[in-house]
Amino acid sequence: MKIEILGMGCPKCKKLYENAQTAVKEANVDADVVKVEDIQKIMNYGIMITPAIAIDGEVKAAGRIPASAEIKQWISKS
Repeated sequence: MKIEILGMGCPKCKKLYENAQTAVKEANVDADVVKVEDIQKIMNYGIMITPAIAIDGEVKAAGRIPASAEIKQWISKS
């Protein structure tokens, strides 16, 4: 599983990255959590507002910081 945090490195992006790492740990799954800061790659997802999160290429949220519990639910369904 690949979880991508899409954003330019702002404090909100960093918080979303932390929440994703917490969710992966709590769900006890094998997943790579990576930051995507390249604006071109972010735009390829059709994201116009950051931060955003994508799981296995599917954007789950943009423009907000989902809680680790919400991210954990998405991980469980993937």
